[in-house]
Amino acid sequence: MEKRVIIYRLIIFTFLLLLSVGCKKKEKPLLPIVIVEQPSRRDVHIYGEYVGRIRAAQYVEIHARVEGYLEKMLFREGKKVRQHEPLFVINSAQYRARVEKAEAQLKKAQAQAAKAERDVQRLEPLYEQHAASQLDLDNAKAAYDDAIANIAMSQADLDQAELELGYTTVTSPISGYISERFVDVGALVGPGVNSKLAAVVKSDTVLVDFKMTALDYLRAERRNVKFGVQDTTRFWQPNVTVTLADNTEYPITGLVDFADPLVDPQTGTFGVRAALANPEQVLLPGQFTRVKLLLDVRERAIVVPRKAISIEKGGAFLYIIRRDNIAEKRYVETGPEMGNSMVIERGLGESENVVVEGYHKLTPGIEVNAVKAGDEKTLQALREENK
Repeated sequence: MEKRVIIYRLIIFTFLLLLSVGCKKKEKPLLPIVIVEQPSRRDVHIYGEYVGRIRAAQYVEIHARVEGYLEKMLFREGKKVRQHEPLFVINSAQYRARVEKAEAQLKKAQAQAAKAERDVQRLEPLYEQHAASQLDLDNAKAAYDDAIANIAMSQADLDQAELELGYTTVTSPISGYISERFVDVGALVGPGVNSKLAAVVKSDTVLVDFKMTALDYLRAERRNVKFGVQDTTRFWQPNVTVTLADNTEYPITGLVDFADPLVDPQTGTFGVRAALANPEQVLLPGQFTRVKLLLDVRERAIVVPRKAISIEKGGAFLYIIRRDNIAEKRYVETGPEMGNSMVIERGLGESENVVVEGYHKLTPGIEVNAVKAGDEKTLQALREENK
């Protein structure tokens, strides 16, 4: 009887032991699955974005420099003109008459000078022979000097008259595109009347003006970036890219060629100018555009996806998975953000595994199943096992 009781107790104990082991296996917690990715090292381009306005490299107004009636217009409005190409013709009759009068006056002065010179030459030997007085010789020399001065005055009058005659044909001071005319043929034009005739715009190269913050300027200075000065020792330059009206990027980049040395105390900004080639006249002077300026290039910076970074009161942190699959909370110093990525300045090595998905399941010291980003086969197998 006692033997049978012992056997029953052994059977019950064995059953309970097996049941306990089976329950423990079922109650074992499932390890969370996280996606990890190693940081990348690459050159990071840091840009600043500003609102800019495009203007022509040259804008020259054409004015009438002499008064008269406008006789001809020799161009088609809106078309390209060459430097020194005739554009307008002002009635030149009175200016031509002034030239002829000045020419005659010059000839008269030259004739008088020739006579005065002969008088001096005739009196000098007579004076030496005491046949003429000192007064006669002095008067002859004074008359000659006066005649020479009259020649100079007459020549200046002729030059002035010819200059004014030349102004009756108005030419283009630069090559570019001409505006519409501001006066009609037959109108009286000239200084103080209707002097402005048209304007010529040189827009094969355009300038982009924008305002830059003093903070951006200081950051660039720390990287030894001098705006308006090309540094050939650096492999990159502070290039500028502008956006067109349809939000597409203009394919030609420009370079900052001027930075205002004074900061506006009211806005904390200063003026910056960049020049861009515009061979197809795509950029129109006067239009506003969005300007993207390359401020810095961080060589071989450590970069992680932006979604891996969390922010709390203590600062920015992320989770890394150690080789023993234990999660570690790591505070890091972040740098510039570019799209969906962020630079890590301090606190992270390039060979560490950073959690990019599933970090909301983690607490420091927890064991996890870590899957490399893109390894869909392993990820699917772990998910099936955890079902």
